[in-house]
Amino acid sequence: MPQPPLIGITTYLAHAQWGEWDLPAAVLPAAYADCVRASGGRAVLLPPDAPEAAADLVERLDAIVLAGGEDLDPALYGAVPHPRTGPPVRERDGWERAVLAAGLARGIPVLGVCRGMQLMNVHEGGTLIQHLPDHVGHDGHNPYRGHFCAHPVTTVPGTRVGALLPGTHQVATHHHQAVDRLGAGWIVAARAADGTVEAIESTRHRFAVGVQWHPEMGADAPVMRALVAAAGSAEGTGPARTAGRNARTVRSAPGRIFPTQVS
Repeated sequence: MPQPPLIGITTYLAHAQWGEWDLPAAVLPAAYADCVRASGGRAVLLPPDAPEAAADLVERLDAIVLAGGEDLDPALYGAVPHPRTGPPVRERDGWERAVLAAGLARGIPVLGVCRGMQLMNVHEGGTLIQHLPDHVGHDGHNPYRGHFCAHPVTTVPGTRVGALLPGTHQVATHHHQAVDRLGAGWIVAARAADGTVEAIESTRHRFAVGVQWHPEMGADAPVMRALVAAAGSAEGTGPARTAGRNARTVRSAPGRIFPTQVS
């Protein structure tokens, strides 16, 4: 039978409470897996592991989503921590850099979401703005704790993201850091009205895209659908693909209006 593409999604590693339990857990908002499934893929969670295990794992995947989450360790881009930068989660940083490197080396599609986009930029030598309100003079990218908010982004014509989302669109946002200096091989694919970089894409790889917003929380997710379509195509596929997996059914994403949104 035809098999949908296998999409690995990285996770948090944090204490979580459920029922009578309070234990370390690999945590991921369910919206990521929902969005992958609605786009025609099959989601597999990738909790932090030893970096040397990444290459073997990635050989079994058709695409990767680097999920959002905590601030990156500023030491990764040679900076001193800002007072508003969160404590480093080095286990996750090291694991996800290894997963990203293995995915790019194999040539499988990679999508970075929020933190994931920032990691992609830093991995290629780029830097980050550690506290965006210091630079743009407002907190419109992250005005409320625990809520996604909506703001417009405008895509760059001639880019992959620009073709998927031409013009200006409202997106679900929750971030206080952003791309500063671009890493090697990246171009800007979208900006906010205040000039903040909202999407980047690679000039070196078949499909390597980062978005600062959260497509899994929006009413439509063309970027995720494009990732799954690229993962399911015959072009550039690796040895992990099995017979029949190229055939798949893509379903439209269900309606979703930014859970816990504040307009």
